[in-house]
Amino acid sequence: MAALKLIVGLGNPGPAYADTRHNVGAVWVRELARRHSISLGLDSKFKGEIGRGLIAGCDVRLLLPGTFMNNSGESVGAVSRFFKFEAAEILVAYDEVAFEPGVVKLKQGGGSNGHNGVKSVIAGLGSRDEFVRLRIGVGHPGSKEQVIPYLTKQTPRQSEREQIAVAGDFADAIIADMMRGEWQLAMTALHAPEKMPDNEPAKVTPNPGET
Repeated sequence: MAALKLIVGLGNPGPAYADTRHNVGAVWVRELARRHSISLGLDSKFKGEIGRGLIAGCDVRLLLPGTFMNNSGESVGAVSRFFKFEAAEILVAYDEVAFEPGVVKLKQGGGSNGHNGVKSVIAGLGSRDEFVRLRIGVGHPGSKEQVIPYLTKQTPRQSEREQIAVAGDFADAIIADMMRGEWQLAMTALHAPEKMPDNEPAKVTPNPGET
């Protein structure tokens, strides 16, 4: 599979949304930038913050769309067209209500699964949907009517924050596999059962093919 050229973190702009569940993708990319000393700067032609650097020895750009979530594809599409990136060379990180906090899964291709940010990215890439998804679990509020305020107006509890942070804290080996496009190796490492003491059962992350 293709090596990564662009990593995108979805979220809504502004301090009112910075700590909400809907912004976990953007938070993860900011942390990735910090960890690898990649400076992000606003670029109006790309409608967002963008930076370039090395991760695991590979040249990559990081992008935080400055649009609202539902228009993220405007930014991603602009970057993709300018640098002539293929959809398969792009990874998009975003919140996933189908997974509990602490669960992170990789998936290549497929539809939007009801996520408007992903739907916009697919449209921005000219209906090409083969980009890689990094789905970061944030849990579900319990009813469909509560999903929007749960994602955009409420901040996660401290315990949820810790679970999300740990789940997104990838080992360098996994990042390296992702950068090289070794998706099966990355998935195997990411979705492996968590090692627990002998007297406790292992916590098994759901199968990467599940939705």
